[in-house]
Amino acid sequence: MDNRAEVRQFLSSRRGRITPEQAGIEPYGGRRRVPGLRREEVARLAGVSVDYYTRLERGNLSGVSDSVLDAIAGALELDRAEHDHLCDLARAANTNVAILRREAGCSPHDKGIAELIGELSMRSDEFRTLWAAHNVRRHYAGTKFFQHPVVGLLELNYQVLGLEEDPGHTLTVYPATPGSPSAEALKLLASWAVTENIVETAQAKVGTQ
Repeated sequence: MDNRAEVRQFLSSRRGRITPEQAGIEPYGGRRRVPGLRREEVARLAGVSVDYYTRLERGNLSGVSDSVLDAIAGALELDRAEHDHLCDLARAANTNVAILRREAGCSPHDKGIAELIGELSMRSDEFRTLWAAHNVRRHYAGTKFFQHPVVGLLELNYQVLGLEEDPGHTLTVYPATPGSPSAEALKLLASWAVTENIVETAQAKVGTQ
């Protein structure tokens, strides 16, 4: 999933569901085209400049502090799950380049990594800035979101496990929270995969007869 696109869609959708009356502020600026809050109203509630909030809602969460994330969450009346999701998006915006730098340090002669870094450096001003910061990070656990073409959005908890007998290699598992919509979606995917396999096997048998 594209991080910037997800940030834009998430923040704009949360802003659009809250009216000024619900937020406890006096509407201003004449006729409103949509019932939700305007960007300047969210910025005022969060105590940040309009330009800064606009940058955030356009998908640029790089460098944003926890206190600003908390303020935005409060202004948009996010619940705990939504607040955590916003923090995950911010970490993804800041942690991906740092993770890549760590991998590059572990494999300095890896041609694929070098080519990826070169391509990203040419295509992205933001990447060049973050790469120049020389931050290094590794995540062992957290939450990731995937947009699957069959079942839609999946929220999965990941955990990185080191392989003692194979140094330098890790195993990453992505379980879903039991009873959650994502867990049910994974069950549906498993059932769908089994059905597809049965159909393909039957077709193959027919084709050989």
